[in-house]
Amino acid sequence: MATSADEEDLDWASFDSVAETYARVQAPQHSVVAADVVELLEIAPRSRVLDVGTGTGAAARAAAKATGAEGMVVGIDLSIPMLRLAAGEGMARFAAARAIDMPFRDATFSHELACFVLGALPNYQTALYEMLRVLSPLGGLGVATWAPGDDRDELSLAWREVAEQFAEREMLEDARERALPWEGLFSDRDRAKDALHDAGLRDIWVEKRTYRFETNARDYLDSREVSAAGRFLRRMLGGEFWGTFRSRVEAVFADRFPQRFNDFREALLIVGHKP
Repeated sequence: MATSADEEDLDWASFDSVAETYARVQAPQHSVVAADVVELLEIAPRSRVLDVGTGTGAAARAAAKATGAEGMVVGIDLSIPMLRLAAGEGMARFAAARAIDMPFRDATFSHELACFVLGALPNYQTALYEMLRVLSPLGGLGVATWAPGDDRDELSLAWREVAEQFAEREMLEDARERALPWEGLFSDRDRAKDALHDAGLRDIWVEKRTYRFETNARDYLDSREVSAAGRFLRRMLGGEFWGTFRSRVEAVFADRFPQRFNDFREALLIVGHKP
């Protein structure tokens, strides 16, 4: 299949090459947030749940625990390596599909999840329209996104300080913008609520929660490698210079931070319903 220049330029944005790292260091954090979204949605046994942008299935598994064996949970994603890891955990079904063109009939699902995905979609309006199409009347949609400024903590700033020795700040910010074009919108409480209301959701409720994740330097730096800026930087630097970058940032973390530390992150949890 032929690809456009834009698609080739953005091939670093795919999670395919970092699926295993994502499953190890980011999915456990996402699963904690997803479990809270599932609770807020009041997903009950026998529910039919769709997890959009499922990745390695963290939110789908949280939903499957709530629906029980008599329910149905389906997770969709474009990354085959991510889906393979998700399927290995069982408890839910998984399929490769786009959020803007889903292979499901109208009103198939009673609940939907979209955890840490809406900000990365090229066209979130079309995706939300499609998500509401397959959601049953009175069905609920739960969204999770990191709150604004969650990358301005001491740990994130230390990583960026070293990254900017290897790539210009504007270049890193541009990469993040291209990979996450709507991150700013969906990390803003009021703008996110307006976007979901415009899509057709009602009874929208937004809550900000703070999460504490205990980690170590190796796992934290691996999680940064999975981020948009990390994936871009690794592709730009190539193997040899990436190794140099990684050695330098490891030295900075060893000098500034203890062996184990807490990573505090704020997330917005949003729940709305289809009339």
